Amino acid sequence: MKTLYLLRHAKSSWSQPRLADHDRPLAARGLAAAPTIGDYLNSCQPAPQFVLCSTALRTRQTWDLVGRQLDPSPPVTYDRDCYHASADELLGRLRNTAESIDTLLLVGHNPGMADLAECLTGSGSEPDLRRMLVKFPTAALACIRFDTDTWRTVMPGSGVLVSFVRPRDLN
Repeated sequence: MKTLYLLRHAKSSWSQPRLADHDRPLAARGLAAAPTIGDYLNSCQPAPQFVLCSTALRTRQTWDLVGRQLDPSPPVTYDRDCYHASADELLGRLRNTAESIDTLLLVGHNPGMADLAECLTGSGSEPDLRRMLVKFPTAALACIRFDTDTWRTVMPGSGVLVSFVRPRDLN
């Protein structure tokens, strides 16, 4: 059994319009939402064993705030290829995950995160599926399980959506 958590970065700031997109920090709303999702993730089972995170500042800040809530906090790799990656590119990265890792957290951006969640999910909680398909907002977290022992065999539609949580669902 493999478990994938997909976390879209928390709300970013647009207060500095000349700042490169890759360098945009979190907004106050994002700074508040990320620890809330971290608290929720800390109660989830199985816990993430490894984190793959985009190199954008807002994803790194999101992971930092989420990771502080986890005990223990898993190791992380920052990957520039996850920055604005498509669902197909993210699926490729997912399939290259070490087989010793059963639970992976991927921290990234839309539209790739929403597209990947939709692509991989074949069944699951109907209310969560409906909410996820309508919108995958900032700081939202999807948990998808796969009945496989290897990441290489993860295919479109093969996952079961266990949960889909937004920060506002937790307040």
